[in-house]
Amino acid sequence: MSFKWARLGVGVGLRTEHYPHITSQWPEVDWFEAITENYLDTEGRPLHILQSIKSHYPVALHGVSLSIGSSDPLDSQYLQQLQKLTKKIDPVFISDHLCWSSIDGENLHDLLPLPFTKEVVDHVAGRVQKIQDLLERPIMLENVSSYITYQHSTMTEWQFLSEVTEQSDCGILLDVNNIYVNSINHDFDPKKYIDGLPLERIGQIHLGGHTDMGEFLFDTHSKPVHQAVWTLYEYVLGKIGSISTLIEWDADIPTFDQLMKEVVKAKEIMGHINKGKVVG
Repeated sequence: MSFKWARLGVGVGLRTEHYPHITSQWPEVDWFEAITENYLDTEGRPLHILQSIKSHYPVALHGVSLSIGSSDPLDSQYLQQLQKLTKKIDPVFISDHLCWSSIDGENLHDLLPLPFTKEVVDHVAGRVQKIQDLLERPIMLENVSSYITYQHSTMTEWQFLSEVTEQSDCGILLDVNNIYVNSINHDFDPKKYIDGLPLERIGQIHLGGHTDMGEFLFDTHSKPVHQAVWTLYEYVLGKIGSISTLIEWDADIPTFDQLMKEVVKAKEIMGHINKGKVVG
């Protein structure tokens, strides 16, 4: 595929707590990202709100239940619902996570890391191709935070992400906070991770907050973006330009005005990069 991802500026995750503010004020945010599962099995108010927001802003769909790395068969009912929602909303991006989250048909409601092996690359890539054929468009896969590693992994996380996306011909949703969290938890250089990726496949960036648990960092999405993550974000933009960026905040959700402070920070960094680099 030829990757020419839309460059949307800085958006925020669409959360129910902010529905009243958004639909009454129509704030100056560039785009919204909706959690796919919140709109799959409904014809009521949530879908109505999403369609209303879609009439004012670009909207992306971000899933948490695809379980692309599971040994379970792909969930045909889920995919049919996703296909139906895609036709209704016509999202600018569709994404999910490079992980597994189900076994024997049971959703574990967690985004669990995969072993980094060639066998898993082949398994995941084949499933991604089937999904893209069904949706008739590319999807993006997001790197996840992790707290364990597998002894039989044969490559680094960034090599694994690169090989999956190259073989399946899909895009990357690069979560910069997750890179930083994993770099501390698993002791690697986060810049080496970024340098090792096929940068042309990055279509979107996620930024969120984490919590320092003492012995490890925990990806909680409950705090402002850490300064070290902002620094790493600037490093990424210096290599790829002003890519679409999404502020995630999923717990201890602040007011929309507080959320916009994070948007402003991202825009300032993006503006700084744009002044110093011509993006092709």
